[in-house]
Amino acid sequence: MSNPSFFIALDFENWNEAEKFLVNNELKGVPVKVGMELFYQEGPSVIEKLKENNHPIFLDLKLHDIPTTVMKAMRNLGKLGVDIVNVHALGGSDMIKAAKEGLLSSNTETKLIAVTILTSMDKHSLNNELLIPGDVLNNAMHFAGLAKQSGADGVVCSVHEAMGIKKQCGNDFLTVTPGIRLENTDVNDQKRVATPSYAKENGADILVIGRSITKAQNPRVAYETALKECGIK
Repeated sequence: MSNPSFFIALDFENWNEAEKFLVNNELKGVPVKVGMELFYQEGPSVIEKLKENNHPIFLDLKLHDIPTTVMKAMRNLGKLGVDIVNVHALGGSDMIKAAKEGLLSSNTETKLIAVTILTSMDKHSLNNELLIPGDVLNNAMHFAGLAKQSGADGVVCSVHEAMGIKKQCGNDFLTVTPGIRLENTDVNDQKRVATPSYAKENGADILVIGRSITKAQNPRVAYETALKECGIK
């Protein structure tokens, strides 16, 4: 992976829509995130098509199951040759270790990262719905430490936890931050959001930007704006 600074989230229903978006906006070869919606509709073929056009790929399926199941699933995902895959840190240390074992059995290049706390969640969600005590920052840092000890290469976290996680886990530990919004765009269902420039200043290695680009009036212009805010152009 050529260390892309951000991935565009291809949150489309099918490949036809995703391909139309990429072609019409001259985004061939840009780093992309493929989530559940697109992958479950198209299957591994969508990864093959993206790789044909040299897109770095973050496959965002957030595996969370018993260790043996995750290990076997990750072995299969490793064969796709994407750049990043992920699991839920809430699955625990044994599951993360099993995911790493399965991944390494088929691919030694793909990075494994673990989701700490979803950016759609806040302290109320943790404390009152999941009955997990403490604030978001402390929980995210706890799960990040667990992920590192279990062999993960980094975590998914919000921008607001990235700096603390860097200090705790080291600069080589990847912080991948969704919930990125360009100025003057809706936050939608995300709660812990930030702009690209704020994210880069606060310890984020890789940004995931979705609707601010895909739903923009001119996605290509929005993409160029994001590049500039990330300090790439």
